[in-house]
This record gives sequence, structure tokens and C-alpha cells, in this order.
Amino acid sequence: MSQTILEQVPVLSMTDLSKQEFAQAFGQSFQQFGFAMVRDHGMDQQLVDQGWTLARRFFELPVEAKTRHDAKFNGGQRGYTAFGVEIAKGASENDLKEFWHVGRDLPAGDPLAETMPPNVWPDEMPEFKPVFANLYREFDRVGAELLSAIALYLGLPERWFDGPIENGNSILRLLHYPPVSPQAPGIRAGAHEDINLITLLLGAEEGGLELKDRNGNWLPVVPPPGALAINVGDMLQRLTNHMLPSTSHRVVNPPPERRGHSRYSMPFFLHLRPDFMIDALPQCVSDDNPRRDPPISAHDYLTERLIEIGLIKKG
Repeated sequence: MSQTILEQVPVLSMTDLSKQEFAQAFGQSFQQFGFAMVRDHGMDQQLVDQGWTLARRFFELPVEAKTRHDAKFNGGQRGYTAFGVEIAKGASENDLKEFWHVGRDLPAGDPLAETMPPNVWPDEMPEFKPVFANLYREFDRVGAELLSAIALYLGLPERWFDGPIENGNSILRLLHYPPVSPQAPGIRAGAHEDINLITLLLGAEEGGLELKDRNGNWLPVVPPPGALAINVGDMLQRLTNHMLPSTSHRVVNPPPERRGHSRYSMPFFLHLRPDFMIDALPQCVSDDNPRRDPPISAHDYLTERLIEIGLIKKG
């Protein structure tokens, strides 16, 4: 993959193409790049703008106010994770970011609630909860539509993923990369693959996201304004027996003259339900592509990976 090829990754419209045409183009982009860009996804732009505004306001709060909602008490799944805590798998230095997690709230008594702690909300900002609860639902809705296209591409029934993601442990992450000095090292977030099924990312004002191509080159990813960048996560790679590849990505610092500016980002990590068994789909296994991974539950796989990146401590 070259820079020229990356520029040729189509920005796919969810309204201009038929369902089958979109599914084919979207799946091909995933299969070739592990990545796709999508516009006309139907997310409420006013709600998105409110989210950006509130994220900035939250991260401007004093450290002592933010750490009152520390996510270390729930395995990093809900609330605030301080600057420098998370580390990419296999990396030697921690990432230069802080973030907030919004997750799914399950009804009392739901058996899956044991694997999903309740949300925490910053009481300093009463408007925070309604805006991000609504944004979570919007990401959930659009993510399910994108997965229906992947189901068609894989030869599955269109709504095949609806059951596996029902009450899934999906996470909306509000990310802040604080300003750094002009002399700062080049990496804000180390190279990694996402754990989940797919990630939906709303573009950031400050650049820095890079994708690793099949030749080992790092190439910038710049979605058009309002478009979503979507990448394959390790769970979908495992489910498709690596037919749809999970692609390494990282966040680098901007040029020295832009390092005094914060970078904000809003990824939605779409997860399977915790009790779903991840096992290679039969149509993705062949003599040329034998089964690569043993079955594992989504919860056990997530736990393994959260230990690796430092959000859960080994018992």
C-alpha cells in the first residue's frame, strides 16, 4: 500500500449506494486495508458538536476534580483514566493522553451486569450525562448498520450481528492529548490494534492518526469533515479467521508549531456481548486459510487484553 493507494480509499456514502453495493465496497475496503471511511451515516451533527464542547470543558477541569471519578476502581471501564496510565501492547512508554469512558447501562438483575459496571458521571457538569448517553446510542445504532453491511459481505443474513452485539460491552471514549513542548518525542499513542469488533472514530481537529500499511509504512489518515473512520478490531479479525485484518495504528505529534495545541478524539469501540463465543466463521476457514485461533468468550478475550494494556492489574 502506498500513499497514493491510501488516498484512493473511497469515502463511502451510506445513502448514495444500495445496501448490497455499500456492503460490497465497505467489505472490500476492510479486506484490503482493515479500514474504511464513511459519510452520510446519519449521526446528529448538533449532538456531535455538543459532545466536542463538553469533552473540552471536562478535560479543562482541575486534576483533583477529574480524579474524583477515577476508573481504576472498575477496571478502567467507566469514568476517568489519568494522563499516562494506558500503554500500547508491547510498548515501552505510556501514552500521552487522558480519557473518559461511557459504557452501556444494563437493567438491574441482568446477568451481564456482572461484567459491566454502571456508568459514572461528573456531577460538576449536569448536561454531560444526557448528551453522551444520546451519543452512545447514536454510535450503537450506526455501528449496527455498518455490521449489517459486513454480514452481507461475508454471506451471512443481513442482521446476523444483531444478536452477538445485543447488550455488548461497547465503550465511547473521550480522548484528550494535552499540548506538548516543541521538543517532545514523536508518539502520543503507541502503535496498537483495537481489541473490539469495529471502531467508529469521529475525526479530530488536530491530525496525527496514522495507519500501518502491509509494507510497514506509516501513512496519515485524514477523514473528510463529518465522516467516520472505521477500522477492524481484533475480535472481528478473529471471527473472520483473519480474512478481515485488524490494522495497526498510532497517534503521532503534529509538527513542532502545532504541539502547543490539544488534540481531542471520540472513538466508539463496538464490542460483542460478553458471553458471545468468538470462533472462526465456517466460510472464513479453508485449506488455504486454516483455523488460526481457538474459541474464546468475548469477556475472557477482553480481560486478557485489558491486562496487557495496563487498565486491569493482574490478580
